Amino acid sequence: MDTSMYLNAVVDQTRTLADWVHGRDAAAPVPTCPGWTLADLVDHVGATQRMVTMLVGERMTEPSGAFAGYVPGPADPARWRGWLTDGAAEAERAFASVADDTPVWDPSGAAAGVPFWSRRLFGEVCVHRADAAAALGMRYELDPEPAVAAIEDWLDTMTSRGYWENRRGFAEAMRGGGQTLHFHATDAPGEWLVRREPDMVVLEHGHTKADVAVRGPAADLLLVLSRRRPLDAAPALEVHGDRALLDHWIEHMDWVADG
Repeated sequence: MDTSMYLNAVVDQTRTLADWVHGRDAAAPVPTCPGWTLADLVDHVGATQRMVTMLVGERMTEPSGAFAGYVPGPADPARWRGWLTDGAAEAERAFASVADDTPVWDPSGAAAGVPFWSRRLFGEVCVHRADAAAALGMRYELDPEPAVAAIEDWLDTMTSRGYWENRRGFAEAMRGGGQTLHFHATDAPGEWLVRREPDMVVLEHGHTKADVAVRGPAADLLLVLSRRRPLDAAPALEVHGDRALLDHWIEHMDWVADG
């Protein structure tokens, strides 16, 4: 997927999310994000899209201005639909105004800029739509190809140099001596090998033998890797090899926890 395709998908998925949450109970708990309410989820999705819009649209090479411009969501759930869909549309326009090589700050450490943020917004809304589904009792569906793209976003971000350097707890937990995990989507092209090294986690693509392998439908794989569905609640996934290594990996797939 290219930048425009990612942003088209962001608009579409945000519209679905907005329809789900419109007028709903702001205090409803989000079981996949312990401690969050539905209002927190809406606030996070919409405000993150607006911060990225500012970063990209204003071609920021330093992030403090965008972070300072955090815009909380409306208190009235009847305004959520418009606020979310407007934010996604603003993001799409901002990305359309720049080229992939326009200098824009990103946290990956790879100076990926515009392509990084287009994929990150896509991965964000894929996962947070699953959060909304869990909170509201909705059925979560995601076609195999976009699910593979969301897995790629999740794994690439979590194994980036920037994430390693800025999440000390994650880095300590993930240090290893070459242990390998293989993830294989069976309904669309997508295979990943991650290797735990002393100073980084290496992400590779392709089919190879590993200490533990997980294979199955891409959407199920995404939900398990992003900790939105327990592995034991995803019977379509097959696990071969060191289950403890896989459990350790999933336990530390957390965007915010640090040590």
